[in-house]
Amino acid sequence: MQIITQEYKQFLFDIKSKIQSAQLKAHIKVNEEMLKLYWEIGSMIISKQKESSWGDKILENISKDLKEEFPALQGFSLRNIHYMKKWVLFYSNSQQSVDEIVQQLVAQIFQIPWGHNIHIISKSKDIDEALFYVNKTIENGYSRAELIEQMKKELYKRNGKAITNFKNTLPKIQSDLANEITKDPYSFDFLTLRQSYDEKELENALVSNMTKFLLELGSGFAFVGQQYKIVVDKNDFKIDLLFYHTKLHCFVVVELKTTDFKPEYAGKLNFYITAVDEQVKTKFDNPTIGILICKSKSDTIVEYALRNVNTPIGISEYQLTEILPKEYQSSLQKCDRNLWQAKSLQPAYSWIFYIPYQKKHNTNPIFLKPYPKSICI
Repeated sequence: MQIITQEYKQFLFDIKSKIQSAQLKAHIKVNEEMLKLYWEIGSMIISKQKESSWGDKILENISKDLKEEFPALQGFSLRNIHYMKKWVLFYSNSQQSVDEIVQQLVAQIFQIPWGHNIHIISKSKDIDEALFYVNKTIENGYSRAELIEQMKKELYKRNGKAITNFKNTLPKIQSDLANEITKDPYSFDFLTLRQSYDEKELENALVSNMTKFLLELGSGFAFVGQQYKIVVDKNDFKIDLLFYHTKLHCFVVVELKTTDFKPEYAGKLNFYITAVDEQVKTKFDNPTIGILICKSKSDTIVEYALRNVNTPIGISEYQLTEILPKEYQSSLQKCDRNLWQAKSLQPAYSWIFYIPYQKKHNTNPIFLKPYPKSICI
């Protein structure tokens, strides 16, 4: 009888890990080679149609003959053949040759699945927008469903669009990176709130949906705490939400406002940023950044408010799509009286009581376990 030792188990685990790693690399390589083949087929069809004046009817013959010749291979349907041609034509709308385009795009479009590529070229207006979503897919590892959702939310139009003073308050490299982590507006369509919601409700709803909120914020954000307490000259102050950005290596103070932007909001955020820099930031961290997310704003007022502020601040709006019908609001208002937030156990935990909206309007409060100090995507 063989004795399975712990050493053998570890040895077997190491072998399995090598095999799994090789399988993943092989899958990526297969995907890349398949996409190169699709590109070549699309290019050949376009070139032959120009030479021989063939119409698209010939694509039916190509699809039929390829499927007969290679019955074990998928991907030669008439629809897919059309997409191969469309794919090449989409990225060939420039002054460069096809070979030059391939060399530039090989590290991008060939690194994401075929289904992602199809959706991107079908929904993008130009090459810049398409490559934006290609790179975001690579950067964030979007599934097809996540990519579709981000394109539906028009991430391309919102990304890096907040009004900021980063150029005047951060070194250029840091400024460019910081600008990329902002959006305007932020989409909070994963929340359902009553019509007369307040800032506390908005904040609690975001914390209760932290995973979705982190996805909306983007890669690199780590959640540190809610109502994060700082003490200045024996006075207590609480920051709505505090994050750490793992790529920028800095803390990010997020303040929420359910009203139009007012100049004094920038002053308060400036105070919080300074306090975090003084009390929380270490010598290894970059300067703290502040993001104010409000219901609406006047761009001119925001620009005036930030003009002489020396700390890095970005101002954005948010959008909601789901508001509770009036007939449910009275039930939720009763629940609000049971809404608690216990005293913070900062900096490690925030304890939260909340009332989720349910069809049966169960008004019993639900007690959540404390959020750990850092929740990161």
